[in-house]
Amino acid sequence: MDETDFRFMDFKEIVENLIVRDNSPSIPEAIERLFNDIANINRDSMAEMQDAQVEEMAVNLWNWAVTKRVGSVISEEQKAKLRHVACKLVCMCEGSTASEDAIRRQILMNMKTGKGWVDVGNAMMADGFFQAAMVGLEQLYCKLMQRASTEADITLQKSAMERDLFKVVSYQAEAAIALGDFQRASSCSLRCKDMLIRLPKMTGYLHILCYNFGIEAYKQNKYDESSFWLSQSYDIGKMDKNTIGPEMLAKVLRLLATAYLDWNDREYCDKALHAVNLANKEHLNPAGIFLKMKILLKSETANEELHEAVMEILHLDMSLDFCLNVAKLLMDHEREFVGFDLMKIICERFKSSEDIGKALLLHIDMLLQRKEELLAKEKIEEIIIGHRRGRKLKPELVSCFHNILWQKAARSFEVQNYAEALNWYHYSLRFYAIDKTDLDLAKLQRNMASCYLHLKQLDKAKASVREAERRDPTNIFTQFYIFKIAVLEQNSTRALRAINTLEKLITGVVPKENALRMDKDSPVTLLSLVAQFALENGQQIVAGKALEYLAQYSEDPQQVLSALKCLFRLALPKVSQMSESESRKKEMDRLLACLNKAVLKIAHSFHDENSTEGSTVNEAQWFRKIAWNLAVQCDKDPVTMREFFILSYKLSQFCPSDQVILIAQKTCLLMAAAVDLEQGRKASTTSEQTQLLNRALEEINECKHIWNILKETGNFSGDPCETLLLLYEFEVKAKMNDPLLDSFLESLWELPHLESKTFETIAYKILETWSLWCILCRHVMVTTSPCIMDLQLQRPGKCIWKLQVLSSPTLTLMSSDSCL
Repeated sequence: MDETDFRFMDFKEIVENLIVRDNSPSIPEAIERLFNDIANINRDSMAEMQDAQVEEMAVNLWNWAVTKRVGSVISEEQKAKLRHVACKLVCMCEGSTASEDAIRRQILMNMKTGKGWVDVGNAMMADGFFQAAMVGLEQLYCKLMQRASTEADITLQKSAMERDLFKVVSYQAEAAIALGDFQRASSCSLRCKDMLIRLPKMTGYLHILCYNFGIEAYKQNKYDESSFWLSQSYDIGKMDKNTIGPEMLAKVLRLLATAYLDWNDREYCDKALHAVNLANKEHLNPAGIFLKMKILLKSETANEELHEAVMEILHLDMSLDFCLNVAKLLMDHEREFVGFDLMKIICERFKSSEDIGKALLLHIDMLLQRKEELLAKEKIEEIIIGHRRGRKLKPELVSCFHNILWQKAARSFEVQNYAEALNWYHYSLRFYAIDKTDLDLAKLQRNMASCYLHLKQLDKAKASVREAERRDPTNIFTQFYIFKIAVLEQNSTRALRAINTLEKLITGVVPKENALRMDKDSPVTLLSLVAQFALENGQQIVAGKALEYLAQYSEDPQQVLSALKCLFRLALPKVSQMSESESRKKEMDRLLACLNKAVLKIAHSFHDENSTEGSTVNEAQWFRKIAWNLAVQCDKDPVTMREFFILSYKLSQFCPSDQVILIAQKTCLLMAAAVDLEQGRKASTTSEQTQLLNRALEEINECKHIWNILKETGNFSGDPCETLLLLYEFEVKAKMNDPLLDSFLESLWELPHLESKTFETIAYKILETWSLWCILCRHVMVTTSPCIMDLQLQRPGKCIWKLQVLSSPTLTLMSSDSCL
């Protein structure tokens, strides 16, 4: 069947074509077509077919769906739809005149179709089929009763029908559970339970069904429903102990006890305890014993009763691990008296066990958590001495032992009890001296060095750091402590060397431990601690280098900006006091790079949705002013001055465009254009000059735009900005031989308020270039003599400007107001 032809077939043709196909891309569409059409088909619409033909077609379709289950050609939902169609077709035939076999077939098909819908999660669809199956069973019962001849025959027929009725009702219970109808589901299950007297072989099935219902309800935190189903499962299971073993019954009871326990109501603790006691009678299991302890603890049982329960556990010869779990449970519920007593018994009972180390370590950990430090230290000494004498801890327990000691040391460190922290670290060091296992000794030495530094014991700290460096020189934290000691010893050279090593470790292949460190202990953030420590100890040069690296490698924009601000506060006073030199030049270049970094980070924050606009503007204002002040200090280095002015301009673009900002932007661009023009005059090559002049022209055009906006905010009649822009633009166009220079001069003459000095400057620029002279001749009248050449610049329709150019040459400008 192709994808295009089934659309033109009727219902019968689709069925016939479908069942002869093993696999086809259009099978799912054909199934969907049949499923949609069956609702509109009745027996009258298929009047041309005999009942036997309809039944045959339905049975073939049913069997095709069943056989395709093996090859997984169609999905479970598609199989349910095909069964749905086949079942509907069968039910159209014969009606009240149907034979017993036909009715049985309809019952079976309705049952299986409904179960198929339940299994694919459509319990609503399933219900109608189960109702139809019940109607069929009633019809079949009537027929059987009419022809039954003996009592034995009637009993036999009833028994056969009751099995089908049991299945239908149990399926209805499943559907009700899927629909969340607890009342109907419980009613159906109880009806099935009543039928077990006559159908004892169905006991196991109903027992498991109720157990599964109980698990599902428990997962949904429906403890009341869960307890009902699990109670039913247990009661039903007791009816057939030959098939259902005590292990399963105990499992049901334990889950029932857990449901009561999690109901979180004290009144159910007694029921939980009763259930778990029954479970332990049915089949004693560690899980049941442990659950009983949990219930006793939740019900706030007195210590004496708990102690009796513990003694019962010990009499049962449970494993060491189980006993330790009970001890931990007691301690977690703050029953230290019973818990410690149990630990003593455990340590004594299992003292010859190879796993006794587990008990000893747990005992130490419990003592430390309860601040019984003297007793814990006694146990630690026992372990160290025993290890030395041959009673060694297992390798996995050695690591656990060190972790307990280090965690206790860390807690002491957090409360600033550094001497106590050292005591715990010394236990670890003593054990390592005996065991020589793969301990991170470098880390231990670093931790000890940190304690010594806080205790002002510099020599001991140096000894620990030397040992750490010997074992792990490429660790960033080793270098951090080398740095701290160098700073405390006022050894700037070694401190800078440690910072440079840190920088290489951050940018190079980071060791495993470093890679695992994140957040506040990450390698980059460590640079922040380095800078802070250097500043606290008066090492400003060292702090500056750390801040520079921090700004370079941090990915946090705010952290970068904070580092740069601190760096500028350190550097600016020093720079302002430096005389012109190569050192000053290098420092200015370094600050220039830092400002460029600030621009990038502020731009990132400006476009970041998580950043607040106010904070970004404040940062931009701060760095804008810094860039301006640095530009002013570079009066003898115009190229660097230009770079600072451009950065100040870029930063001002992140600020609100008020009059103050507009004036600053105008000034920055004017200064940058002036520098580019000056550098263009000195350029050694044409390409270099062109590049500089183009850049100047861009700055001029941008400045003109800002100037036009600025003029609307106030009176700027005394500001020479417009004149300067004209002169700068004229010079750029002149030097670049701009073909539009002629029209530019035409527009220049139209300006009403240019001063004579402006024209004098223009005349100077004209005389510098012969091509400009030719352009000028179209605008002037020229008279010559051996030494003097007179130029009259005519402003059309207004007046004459007269220039006297001496052969020296000097130039004077004379004006006449006589109009031509």
